[in-house]
Amino acid sequence: MELVVDVARPVVAVGECMLELSHLTASGERRLGAGWCLGLGGDTYNTAVYLSRSGLPVRYLSVLGVDPYSAEMLAIWRAEGLDTGLVLRHPGRLPGLYAIHTDGNGERSFTYWRSHSAARALFDLPEAGRALRAAEAAGLLYLSGITLSLFDAERRRRLVDLAGRVRARGGAVAFDPNYRVAGWDDAATARAAIGEIAPLVSIALPTADDEERLFGAASADQVIDRWQRYGAGEVVVKRGAAGCRFGSGSQRFDVPAAEVPQVIDTTGAGDAFNAGYLAARVGGAGARAAARAAAHQAAQVIQHHGAIVPRTR
Repeated sequence: MELVVDVARPVVAVGECMLELSHLTASGERRLGAGWCLGLGGDTYNTAVYLSRSGLPVRYLSVLGVDPYSAEMLAIWRAEGLDTGLVLRHPGRLPGLYAIHTDGNGERSFTYWRSHSAARALFDLPEAGRALRAAEAAGLLYLSGITLSLFDAERRRRLVDLAGRVRARGGAVAFDPNYRVAGWDDAATARAAIGEIAPLVSIALPTADDEERLFGAASADQVIDRWQRYGAGEVVVKRGAAGCRFGSGSQRFDVPAAEVPQVIDTTGAGDAFNAGYLAARVGGAGARAAARAAAHQAAQVIQHHGAIVPRTR
């Protein structure tokens, strides 16, 4: 299946970037009491950064405060090559904050302080309408279930409307359901919200574990079938160390995960996978080659602490 995206039109990613806290020792080992390491992270932001590093023009639609941390975050975004023209500023709110805990296998869990973060106030700002109109010009719109969870039902509908306008103008919509229990009142609300935007999704990038938590146990093919019933043209089910399964029409195939010597931290692995896949597809690669590129990018991330691999140059 050929994915046609006008590369002259930008990718627009919508969501929240937060301050990221982690514990590091001098050797890179995480342990309580070793001191805090402050970084940045957020699912759509992580993907936006890796898309930008691949050479694609990427605009990030979000909200920051007017505090010193927000100013530093904005500078980092620009240094990563992101177009910040759609980033709004809220005079009375701060960025969200989360802390990472990793177990002995590199699997991560999160604690959040974000209930009144600036990003949640996107639709309360008078500039939101202008930003949304500008976002309609996206060649590829990227958002996630976490993006949806920031807002109530009325405000989520504005994101659904944005996706519809992008599609109407010939753009594509990529969506990672990225279900986080803490972000929703209950699973039924999350299912309803995802179901509302799902018919507008061109490329679905679900994770098998998330789908099971939301919809119950299902095979990768059953997940693909569900997203195809919604209308997605192609579906890539991420299965961690088991690799991924691709589906488009009647075509199905598996791509293994890339081998790594040691898993350090799985934070951001799925976000990096999404970026690797989308960048390859937008660049003209076939789905199988794109899935391999995605697996390789995810493998790089899980060998480092945090969601964003430091630049090598």
